[in-house]
Amino acid sequence: MAAPEKRIAMVTGAARGIGRALSVGMAEAGFDLIVCDIPSQKEPLQETVDLVKKTGVKVVSVVGDVSNKDDVQRMASDAESKAGRIDILVNNAGILAPSTLQELSEDVWDAHMAVNAKGTLLMMQAVLPGMQERKWGRIINIASLAGRQGIPTQGHYAASKSAVITLTRVLAQEVGDHGITVNAICPGIILTEMGRKNLGTEDDVRYWEKATSLKRLGRPEDVVGPAVFFASDQSAFVTGQSLNVCGGLYFH
Repeated sequence: MAAPEKRIAMVTGAARGIGRALSVGMAEAGFDLIVCDIPSQKEPLQETVDLVKKTGVKVVSVVGDVSNKDDVQRMASDAESKAGRIDILVNNAGILAPSTLQELSEDVWDAHMAVNAKGTLLMMQAVLPGMQERKWGRIINIASLAGRQGIPTQGHYAASKSAVITLTRVLAQEVGDHGITVNAICPGIILTEMGRKNLGTEDDVRYWEKATSLKRLGRPEDVVGPAVFFASDQSAFVTGQSLNVCGGLYFH
């Protein structure tokens, strides 16, 4: 009997941080990979490709802006042309530039909504036809704990991630009869480059470490296990859910 084909996962925002960890971790779990990021991240994206190749799986890369519909459609088409299909979408691309709501500019608001919320929607729209045709698919949206409770100086980011959580719940109800599950992961404080920058001082780091039940902050690799679960048949009866991955910082 022929061996089953490997599932193929597409990870956005894969050049660094959580996206790179997800790409490598999913490769180690046996998935073939499509990694993508914006053109300015082409060099670090290639570093991700090189790391994924070391696991022995197949990997291709595409570049584009998730907030631009034409780019998204091209990326999806390129990915399907290079890899054959997209079985799993991991919507990880996102931005965060802190600002109080009082001082928040319209441009910064629009940018966060465009990348974090609209980008998630556009990517889901692009991969759904193929998943519906094959009657199987996994969509995993990287939201944020901020989208659950809101954080000072991150109101715009929190609003965009709340939108991601709601899009996840609604799409799960709309496409479940096609064998497609849609779930979200809500990371807490993860020590990526962006996470360290927004935490502030070492005293701030220690404060938040003590605030978690596990007495530590997250590493990008801590997000991998939940993503692999949602991408696998082990989660076949789980959809529309948003899982906190925060070390016990938040419990709702």
